[in-house]
Amino acid sequence: MLVSDRLAGEIAAWIREQVDQAGCAGVVLGVSGGVDSAVTAALARRGLGRDAVLGLVMPCHSVPDDEEHARLVLDTFGIKGERVDLGPVFDALTALLPPADGLAVANLKPRLRMLTLYYYANLYHYLVLGTSNRSELAVGYFTKYGDGGSDLMPLGGLLKREVRALARLLGVPQVIIDKAPSGGLWVGQTDEGEMGITYDALDRILEALDAGDVAGLELGDVTRVRQMMAASQHKRKAIPIFQPR
Repeated sequence: MLVSDRLAGEIAAWIREQVDQAGCAGVVLGVSGGVDSAVTAALARRGLGRDAVLGLVMPCHSVPDDEEHARLVLDTFGIKGERVDLGPVFDALTALLPPADGLAVANLKPRLRMLTLYYYANLYHYLVLGTSNRSELAVGYFTKYGDGGSDLMPLGGLLKREVRALARLLGVPQVIIDKAPSGGLWVGQTDEGEMGITYDALDRILEALDAGDVAGLELGDVTRVRQMMAASQHKRKAIPIFQPR
């Protein structure tokens, strides 16, 4: 895909069209301090203008740099923002639940953010913008009914490499483009570390699978990606509904 100002304009126009078709007044999105949410925010601002875009900064025992970078995005693109500290809610909820660790606890964070986004969406008659890219969606690297819960996904057709290129074109601050992608689920967590593969390798494999030719690629990585795609298929499908005969 050719990443250009024309592509940025097409995505921005698509966001505006979707909002108009839904009869809504604007969009709300979570601004995490990462490159995907930065690009999504910039495109929404371009398509809808300042008054119809709201960026929520939702720390939940998060790394301080993430909130600083989120604020930088809002300031860079002139986007209205609000801060909602979900730490106390997270603490109260985990105190009520059986003790656990790993994803059972970590996935509460994106799900609390989804609840908050839809609260504001209902409050202002907005749509919720998702920030996942194609690379993540293809292998299920998102939380079901968390960051996977949204009304629109403007970056869902773009590989991570293409999102980074679009970020440079749009003027996303370099510190955000260069930082290691992370969902901030726990201290030291990174996307690539959790997936066990770099985004560059993942993008190459997805393109090769599209072309039907994986020759020359690391077989172990190809197998891993195929397994991730198969295991996460349920995340990309509509909920199965039993139909009485």
